[in-house]
Amino acid sequence: MREQLSAALKESMKAKDARRLSTVRLIQTAVKDRDIANRGTGKDEASDDDILQILQKMVKQREESAKIYDEAGRAELASQEREEIEIIRSFMPEQLSDEKVSEIIKGVIAEIGAEGMRDMGKVIAALRERYAGQMDFAKASGMVKDLLK
Repeated sequence: MREQLSAALKESMKAKDARRLSTVRLIQTAVKDRDIANRGTGKDEASDDDILQILQKMVKQREESAKIYDEAGRAELASQEREEIEIIRSFMPEQLSDEKVSEIIKGVIAEIGAEGMRDMGKVIAALRERYAGQMDFAKASGMVKDLLK
């Protein structure tokens, strides 16, 4: 992931793509912040999974900002946020469809033998481990909750 981000930074500099350049720099800064935080607690550098979590968080922040800008009548700022979302998503694996996520959740529930709400944490942990960056875990937890009732 780090090499991919470095390559994207160089490409956007050469192409003079200011939006992409600033977004990639924001991503790299967030990754460096995580590295520094990890160093303080004696952990290693941020792994690819950690970077995916950072990217997901950045997408969610921008979605919320775009919504707020839309409500405030600031369409130009909302469109900037959406452009950044697309750039950030270009570094993430393809998102799974809702149908595929539902299928996967049913499979994990059967595999783990989850029977009720007390097993929800185990199911979510298994999903995060296997499908980091490929699904929206807020939606997925709602689906798990519905299936475990």
